Order: sequence, then structure tokens, then C-alpha cells
Amino acid sequence: MSEGLSLNTNFECVYGQVEQVSPLIRRIVAPNPGPFTFKGTGTYILGVGEVAIIDPGPSIEKHINSILEGLKGEKITHQLITHTHVDHSPASAQISNLTGAPTYAFGPHGLGLLNDTEKVEEGGDFEFIPDNLVFDGEILEGTGWTIECVHTPGHTSNHICYFLMQENALFSGDHVMGWSTTVISHPDGDMGAYIDSLEKLCERKQDNIYYPTHGAPIPEPLPFVRGLIKHRKVRERQIIELLENSPRVISEIIPIIYKDLDSRLVLAAKRSVFSHIVDLYQRGVLSSEGELNIESTFYLN
Repeated sequence: MSEGLSLNTNFECVYGQVEQVSPLIRRIVAPNPGPFTFKGTGTYILGVGEVAIIDPGPSIEKHINSILEGLKGEKITHQLITHTHVDHSPASAQISNLTGAPTYAFGPHGLGLLNDTEKVEEGGDFEFIPDNLVFDGEILEGTGWTIECVHTPGHTSNHICYFLMQENALFSGDHVMGWSTTVISHPDGDMGAYIDSLEKLCERKQDNIYYPTHGAPIPEPLPFVRGLIKHRKVRERQIIELLENSPRVISEIIPIIYKDLDSRLVLAAKRSVFSHIVDLYQRGVLSSEGELNIESTFYLN
């Protein structure tokens, strides 16, 4: 799902270990490796003494204990959530109960998946309700750190990145990952919004490095993001070309544009292609025979 991109799959981690990744940033990786989480969810810690946590992660007792043990003697003042998939936000509830640390997010989970049988990744955390709503451009401050909130819908409608001003570092959540492309699953995932959000990041010349929640840091983010946009445009062009000669269903498209695809990722690829098709449909490029859905037959206008 990532051909044509220079992705970094050499990320190494020791689960439960607090790693100092920069003067102001520490990281603890959760023990939840998988086809959508890579080596696991990276929980980031900002500051010293009075700290913020970005993406506290899944509700895994071992991971939560690693966070609390790693921060013994320090106070958690903020829990910043990039988005509400179950590998990102659920641990915040237990951390709040134990420490009183409030949560910050763009909002609760959005439309989510179409139904439970079409789970394409880690699923939505429908129980999460933030203590504090944040908005695009809002500034959050703590002891020794300042964060700008950057709303980046697409992967989910409530996805938000956090920019650490002191280090010109953007915590890119799942919007930009170094090890794989991002799954966009309609209806809460929106391909048009996702590409627009990538374009938005291209306008941010101050971002010197990205810290994604899954995988290694991205030290030259601007050309990387441009590569992601190009990758999506190639996918779009492939779909259009396959529809030029005759109408097709998605199951006919997948094996042509995804070579040697891991069987665990077939449904995710299907959902991602459908998100491209929804975007093309909304732009008037193609139509469907009957009601628009993932099983429809599609053709060019």
C-alpha cells in the first residue's frame, strides 16, 4: 500500500521503556504491534516536571503502568489526543482517574465505521469525550512548552496534529506516518479532506520534523508530504484509467493496483479505494449504477 514512497520501516523500540528523543520530548511505545499500528502506539511526553502526554494509547494495563512509572514524581497536566481510534485515546480515561489529568481533543469520535463487520483498523473509541475541546490554531501552554493545534481531518473527522513551538516539531498522529500510508475509511474518513489537509501541511514551512504516533520520526517532512499527495494522485489516476474501458466493481480494481497485498489489508485497501471513488463521485468524475456503496459498479461520466 506504499509503493513509490520512501518509507522507514527500520524503527526499533523497547516496549515500556522511556526514550528521550529530543531535549523536550520523551516516548513510550505501547505493546500493541499489528498491521495498522506497526511496532505499536508511540505515546509522547512533553516537558519535565509538569508534563503533557500526546496520545496516551490503548487501554493496556502494562502500557498505562509504564507511563505512570516513567513519570513518577512528575505531574501530568494535559493529555492531548490526535484522534479517537482505540489505539490512541482509551488509556486517557484510566490516567485521568488516577492522576486527574484532563484531556484535550478536537471532539468525540465522528461517524465511525459503517458497521462492526467492516472493521478495517483499530476501530473507534466511542466512549471518549474530551474534557476540553480544542480548535484549529489554538495555543496551549504548559511548563516549558507551547503547542499550536492544527486540525487535519481526513483519516478521521476529528484528527488534529500538535506543533511544539520550542522545537518546531509536529506530532502528526496518523495523518502522516513514516512506515506506511494512512487508511482513509469512509464515512468518517474523507479522501478529499485528507488531501486538503496534506496540502495545508505543505504550507507550513516552520515544521522541521514530524513525530508520528506509529513509526520513526520524519526529519524532512515537506518532500515526504508532497510524496504522499503524489501517491494519492497516482491511485486516483489508476482508478480512472481502469474505468476508461468499462465499468468495474472495487473487487476487480484491488488486485490490479495493489500487488502482493497482505491478506490482512485487503479490506483496508477496499475501503481506501472506495474513499477515492466517493471523492471522484462528489467531484462529478464518475457515477455508480444504483445507490453509491462499496459494492456498486462504477463508471466514468
